[in-house]
Amino acid sequence: MAKYIGLMSGTSMDGVDAVLCDVSDDAFGYQCKTLAAYSLPYPDELLNALNALCVETANELNTLAVADRLVAEVFAEAVHALLAQENLSASDITAIGSHGQTIRHHPDCNVLSLSFSKDNLRTFTCQIGDANTLAVLTGIDVVADFRKKDIALGGQGAPLVPAYHNAVFAHPSKYRILVNIGGIANITVVPPAYQQRPPLGFDTGPGNTLMDNWIRLHLNEPFDSNGNWAAQGRVNQSLLNHMLSDTYFSSPFPKSTGREYFNIDWLSNYLSSFFSERTGHIDESSKDNAFRPVDIQATLLQLTAKTITNSIQKVVSTQHTNHAENAFEQNDIEVIVCGGGTFNSVLMNQLASDLACKAPAESSTNLAANSLTDASNQPSGYTVLSSDHVDIHPQHVEGAAFAWLAFAYLHDITGNVPQVTGASRAAVLGALYKKN
Repeated sequence: MAKYIGLMSGTSMDGVDAVLCDVSDDAFGYQCKTLAAYSLPYPDELLNALNALCVETANELNTLAVADRLVAEVFAEAVHALLAQENLSASDITAIGSHGQTIRHHPDCNVLSLSFSKDNLRTFTCQIGDANTLAVLTGIDVVADFRKKDIALGGQGAPLVPAYHNAVFAHPSKYRILVNIGGIANITVVPPAYQQRPPLGFDTGPGNTLMDNWIRLHLNEPFDSNGNWAAQGRVNQSLLNHMLSDTYFSSPFPKSTGREYFNIDWLSNYLSSFFSERTGHIDESSKDNAFRPVDIQATLLQLTAKTITNSIQKVVSTQHTNHAENAFEQNDIEVIVCGGGTFNSVLMNQLASDLACKAPAESSTNLAANSLTDASNQPSGYTVLSSDHVDIHPQHVEGAAFAWLAFAYLHDITGNVPQVTGASRAAVLGALYKKN
């Protein structure tokens, strides 16, 4: 086996995860064992600049170019810290797989430009974190720039984790659905290994991003720890239905999205149109007011849960119709959750409830599988688990995916799934940046 490091910072920008993996290809398929990890937050000045770069403004080029180098320096610092933690040297690592930091993701030409006519607009995705700088600072070969090949092939460039999910998490006989809840949430439907069919997957919509934005606006907190604030609110079903009417949720896949779409402006527009038709207003001081900020937070949590579970149930229903063999029965489906949202017990319990599961009394990150039932005390059809139950920490799954994608590049293994991204064909993803 060979050691790889995967580097990941998602749309939440809550830190850089460096994940050390042993990766190999043997008679039992692809093996990607997570050995260790190290997380490092961005310095405040850089984080502020990155958040600013996610919003279109004038004269961004200098900020972008400097941030490109600074992100690479933080990534390199995380690598050095991980190596020191594990008593390893750069020579012990075959390669680094670096996702970079996404600044813009426009897979549908929905970008404004003063320089180009509508006919000349092109889809694009932009990740920064200069791989040349990273290779020089670490003394390790770097594989990076994974998304643009898929974009060039007419794909969305996202999500890219389904190929890794399929290679590493496929169960011999059961369907599994991987749910990643970062800033944006995505799902991957992984068929049983014996079927040798490609996975399906897509971004379901907001994960933590709207909840993070709302609590930052009202309580100046970076995130809703454990969902405690949302738990104090009352869900407004009418507002929830209003947001669920957004066309993204009903659009067919392939599809991907980001904070360019689901952001505080998106939320403000829905709140404005909703409240303009009602006499209620947001007033924290009124206990009788149905539209307190805490109620909005509760409703946003429900939005994340509903869009994930609605997506799961829709794709399962479709696949059950198309592939009615005995192996595909709903009571065989394991739902494995990873990402920062896994640590929000209110959200995890809501996911279990929405999937007709009765959550056990233990911690949400240990949602048990064996006794989940629906209201009629019949098997619910879904087993909701944290990725801890398949031996990988929820915060390390995406980092491990990019370690695997670096391995895939070096071994000419395709890294995208056309059924997921919409690309015209499968392709080897990334580019190699040599340390020498």
